[in-house]
Amino acid sequence: MADTARVIHPEIAPGRRILAVSDIHGNLPFFQGLLRRVGLTAEDVLVLDGDMLEKGKDSLALLRYILELSRTHTVYALSGNCDGLVSNFFETDALDETFFASYLPKHPESAIRQLAREMGYENWRDFPGLRRALREWYPDMRAWLAGLPTILETEHLVFVHGGVPSLEHMERLNRWKCMKNDNFRGQGHSFSKYVIVGHWPVTLYDPKIPSAAPLFDWDRKIVSIDGGCSLKVDGQLNALILPSEESKDFSWQAYDGLPVYTALDGQEPSEDSVNIRWGRSDLELLEEGPELSLCRHLETGRVLYILTAYLRRSGERLWCEDSTDYRLPVSPGDRLSLVARTSRGCLMKKDGVTGWYFGRLSDTIENDN
Repeated sequence: MADTARVIHPEIAPGRRILAVSDIHGNLPFFQGLLRRVGLTAEDVLVLDGDMLEKGKDSLALLRYILELSRTHTVYALSGNCDGLVSNFFETDALDETFFASYLPKHPESAIRQLAREMGYENWRDFPGLRRALREWYPDMRAWLAGLPTILETEHLVFVHGGVPSLEHMERLNRWKCMKNDNFRGQGHSFSKYVIVGHWPVTLYDPKIPSAAPLFDWDRKIVSIDGGCSLKVDGQLNALILPSEESKDFSWQAYDGLPVYTALDGQEPSEDSVNIRWGRSDLELLEEGPELSLCRHLETGRVLYILTAYLRRSGERLWCEDSTDYRLPVSPGDRLSLVARTSRGCLMKKDGVTGWYFGRLSDTIENDN
């Protein structure tokens, strides 16, 4: 893999709708559901903003679906750090001991192990042998992964998986740092073009309210679209929609696969809440229950009930999946997606925001997904 970024500059005719999707992470049903929802046509331009592979169970099927879709539609796929890792395994043994020796045993869903199973290569821990077999069996897939660009730039837009420090001489940037660029919105950058990124799930940015909806920083021209698909229990796959390359009329749609109900009662939102996020989720258990457990969030000192099913233990450490005590603002007739139901209330989503609802729901599940 080249060390410097590969930048492409496709000509996109005025009036062609642009759809940007990032961080599918091997979730083929969500990707297909999202494309149905946005009504993808052959006239659209689909930009896949990296991390198509890994973490979900359908990486190999998703990759083949994208390759087939590219035969009939205009698809620009960019490399994310997860895609880059799969390509790296094809190309070199440089990360065998420092990364893959620990990563692959823990991730049977990895595209690399899926390919090994498909070949009938049982001794996948033999990395040199596996690499030779992969190169022999899958030369086209190897070439496609190796050829993925890092950045797509047009007159008004820049698409990159992780982020860039500047729009100047992007072809000189370090490729890996463009793909894996944590907390990009927190770095203070501003741009003359809209920079559309994935990589960092947007819910990690807000310490109060968990939201998987795209984040629009209009002043700095940064749009973050990673909805936590395959990573978060309540994650979703977002599509950023532009009616034309030069348009500033951004909109979005999402797919989360959750059942949808109609709210029968209204509810006021919380005035204060906490969003317990990945990497900042250590807890003290105060009272364990079958459905909900009372815990103290160590970072904030907040005491709240957390779904017992979300609790995780690593030795003496207790932590949880993303959790919140936020109460959603709800009006009768609102459509809410159900994340979890308890005897005390329901964890639900509204417009990408996750929170608690304590009112009544319609008996009939709506077929919204």
